[in-house]
Amino acid sequence: MMHRGRSLEVIVSAEIRVAAWAQLVEPGRYAVASVLAELIDAFCEPDLALPEVYELLTGAIAATAGTPSPRDLLPRFSLRLLEMLGLAPPLESCVHCGRPLPAGSAWLDAESGGLVDCGCKERWRDLPELDERDLENLRALARPKRERAALRATPAAAAAIDELVAHHLGKRPKAMAQLGTLGA
Repeated sequence: MMHRGRSLEVIVSAEIRVAAWAQLVEPGRYAVASVLAELIDAFCEPDLALPEVYELLTGAIAATAGTPSPRDLLPRFSLRLLEMLGLAPPLESCVHCGRPLPAGSAWLDAESGGLVDCGCKERWRDLPELDERDLENLRALARPKRERAALRATPAAAAAIDELVAHHLGKRPKAMAQLGTLGA
């Protein structure tokens, strides 16, 4: 229940219906939940209702509380968040020339916001390569849950998503350092 104050609304009472907080106090889960919160805070505007992003966040928090390897959930969450905000890379075509990506390999150009084919890669610079398995995994991570989505990323796909997030934020999320210190 809320009470309208002079300049702010004040919460006068609340009822918790479902809470995963007891599981989230474990350090590895807490670090992942911190990354989730930081990404939402960095990418989303205050006071702007984004119900689909809220649903994504609540689902990710519940999954983080219930999985033995919570860090594995971060790449899918990050890619889905980018997609919901209109920042996801095109996964079927080259961001430079627009041609369809051939089967086999593609390269990540995070500064351009997506994947490039071998012809455009030659004209640019050394870029991280994604093989056919990584590309398929990246595409499966981007799918909605009901469309046979992948939940866990290959190492190369996870690194590509981390690079895209860092590019769009202009920095790496600070909470990621917590994960590194935990060895998660």
